Amino acid sequence: MIQYLNKTVTLVYVENKGAFMSMGADWSDSLSFWTLTVLPLLAMAAFAYYILRNYKKLPTIQLAAWVMVFSGGIGNLVDRVLFDRHVTDFILLGVPGFQTGIFNVADVFVTTGALLLLSHSLVAAIRKKPENDSDTATS
Repeated sequence: MIQYLNKTVTLVYVENKGAFMSMGADWSDSLSFWTLTVLPLLAMAAFAYYILRNYKKLPTIQLAAWVMVFSGGIGNLVDRVLFDRHVTDFILLGVPGFQTGIFNVADVFVTTGALLLLSHSLVAAIRKKPENDSDTATS
């Protein structure tokens, strides 16, 4: 274990056989294989298809977000295939009163991409909303 920035960032080696926060780590080999390897593989294929089919039409931020989700997903999927169903997690962040679970760089990419997609969708929905919605409700 190596700690930096007054124990705010800790590097620690963990083999995670589950998903987020080790969910599913105690599943059978068969259930784990289908849920944490096959389904993500199908999702990555769908993401790749979507990205390749739409990359010229997508706004840059949305394209970058999809590529981040895809890249992080592939990174974790490669770990699962090469290292007997587990991914290697090694980053732990913590400040007094708050501590994350242990994660890896691929998780950062997936999470950042998903948050970018969500925020882009919310901004687009707000921009499409008619400005005089409140006026019509009071009439």
